[in-house]
Amino acid sequence: MTTMHEIGPLSGLVVFDLTRVLAGPHCTQILGDLGADVIKIERAGIGDDTRNFAPPYMPTADGSDSSESAYFCGTNRNKRSITLDIASAEGQDLARKLIAKSDILVENFKAGALFKYKLDYESLRGDYPGLIYCSVTGFGQTGPFAERPAYDALIQAMGGVMSLTGAPEGEPMKVGVSIADLMAGMYAAVAILAAVRHHGKTGDGQHLDISMLDAHVAWLANQGMNYLATGENPERLGNQHPNIVPYQVMPSKDGYFVLSVANDATFERFCNVAECPNLLKDARFSTAVERVRNRDIVTETLNEITARHPTDWWIGKLESVKVGVSPIQELDQVFAHPQVKARDMVIEMEHPATPGRPATLIGSPLKLSASPVSYRRPPPMLGEHTNEVLGEFLGLGADDILDLKDRGVI
Repeated sequence: MTTMHEIGPLSGLVVFDLTRVLAGPHCTQILGDLGADVIKIERAGIGDDTRNFAPPYMPTADGSDSSESAYFCGTNRNKRSITLDIASAEGQDLARKLIAKSDILVENFKAGALFKYKLDYESLRGDYPGLIYCSVTGFGQTGPFAERPAYDALIQAMGGVMSLTGAPEGEPMKVGVSIADLMAGMYAAVAILAAVRHHGKTGDGQHLDISMLDAHVAWLANQGMNYLATGENPERLGNQHPNIVPYQVMPSKDGYFVLSVANDATFERFCNVAECPNLLKDARFSTAVERVRNRDIVTETLNEITARHPTDWWIGKLESVKVGVSPIQELDQVFAHPQVKARDMVIEMEHPATPGRPATLIGSPLKLSASPVSYRRPPPMLGEHTNEVLGEFLGLGADDILDLKDRGVI
């Protein structure tokens, strides 16, 4: 019979999770969704910082606040929480014993911070040569900024995306979600999967050095390449695309919508719907390259045209001829959308903090036909699994665990 620990492509792998806030927990939740047994290490009485990033809290059956923040619950399912004081010698000893049972260690402490606990990679590699050790930091393990702390907004500013985001005449804007954290977590998960493959072939572990700033620079993508090709800083374009026109927010008679025209054939179909075929004979409009070169006049002309009809009119007409178009949805519309529902992007899990009312969570976007993700454990209560994990992995009995708790080790 398949057990809770034998579900998913990473089943059988144990992750020692020394992460907190978002980048690291996002990474380890991905691993947990794929079947890994993630043991989340938290500080007794405090836990992950995001347990206090509230309100909002997860609602109980009567609609009141539970003890669990929505932020924490969004990135910590499929994990078991234990409390452990790694600042104490006994806590460090327990940590090393658990690491000995683990395949992967993920941490997002400031570079060098774990050395004093002898839980850094160099301190562990000799005893655990097969350990995959992933460090997620703001600036990486090397370079002049390596020891600096980092935060998502700081990385968005330093990494250049804020210089690209916002209205041309307005102030620079950060992205509305913590994208620097999330992308670093995703890159970390990809690196870990590659290291698992390497371990399977060689038996060797390794150190994975993931930097939020590196990840941020990497996903500058076409805008970064635009700079490298020209030596010129790209200007802020608001909702417009630097290399495609029209690919932007358009006004309608009753609001706004997004229009995405990626090639000349699509632009011709748009013009036929918009009843402006004359534009196809205008050299400023007729090719993709010229539309970018003449961005201002193209945008002004098309804005006047799209303002003639309501959003729904444009959505229906343009979708029917396969022109990229979308309404601009708020989150209530997103989570109610039939496509989002059909893809199981909203899930429910029974949670001990909300008896009688399942916790509603965002689902995983990973769809694997032969080894799908699984939702085995709701986001854990602080220290919920301490007794279970220490008994299962280290063979500690109830009296041993009570003694450790009395002395503040766990």
